Amino acid sequence: METVRRAVIDVGTNSIKLLVADVRGRDVQPVHEASRQTRLGKGFYETRQLQPEAITQTAEAVREFADIAREKKSTSIRVIATSAARDAVNADELLHAIQTSSGLKAEIISGALEAEWAFQGVATDAELALFPLLLLDVGGGSTEFILGHGTKKSFAHSFPLGTVRLMEKFPLSDPPTRGEFTACHDWLKNFLRAEVRPQLGPALQLESEKIQLVGTGGTTSILARIEKKLDRFDREKIEQTVLTFEQVVARRKNLWSLPLAGRKEVPGLPKSRADVILTGVLIYEAVMAEFGFSELRISTRGLRFAAVMD
Repeated sequence: METVRRAVIDVGTNSIKLLVADVRGRDVQPVHEASRQTRLGKGFYETRQLQPEAITQTAEAVREFADIAREKKSTSIRVIATSAARDAVNADELLHAIQTSSGLKAEIISGALEAEWAFQGVATDAELALFPLLLLDVGGGSTEFILGHGTKKSFAHSFPLGTVRLMEKFPLSDPPTRGEFTACHDWLKNFLRAEVRPQLGPALQLESEKIQLVGTGGTTSILARIEKKLDRFDREKIEQTVLTFEQVVARRKNLWSLPLAGRKEVPGLPKSRADVILTGVLIYEAVMAEFGFSELRISTRGLRFAAVMD
């Protein structure tokens, strides 16, 4: 089977990510990865309008990533857009800007396909394919819950819950007040019970083996980096990290107690993510509490690893 070098640019609500990889069947070997925060979803959720500045910054980042992919001799470059683009009434403006800047046609993928790819991407890790897992992919605008074993899924759904979406729904002081935390926490708890549990709960009950909770996406990688005090992305060390529920709660308490300037000094926490980490860690804590998970494993593989195979 031939090895092919391909690239995927993932246009998310909070950030844009590039994966250049050598692909042979289901074997994906990363050659180059990059991420840039452009906040495409900033100021979006009240009007469903992507803001002009965010569109421009996003299109420029896609152009730069496309140039890198070409320099790395990629035979194909695929641009996919997720939650914010899916929900935007002016998504065509984003697609036009991307094509004008980079010469590439972006495709807006459905929530169902995003969930499918997130699971298939994580399943490229042979170790994680050995046991039943609930994959939690927390993005800026949506969160995918996928239950499965190996390459077979028994449940997959994308919910309108994300770090940027939640941050805009509950604007926070600096540092956040106790009342602001309570309002955000209680809303999240009620959302999980009213919207997620009725759909996910029956599927969890049908699984006879112990289910492992696995997180993918920026928030979990950052939580691992904070835990290990990593000043840069290190896939091997991040994927060796297992966080207990108690560790997640302690980290949430610490981060929510700090002002923005203080969070920017936390080892392992990128300064550009010091605001959205608050809602990100709270989502993971709330899911673990609601569904009784004592541990959180971390995967750096996600939908890009599946999209590059497709």
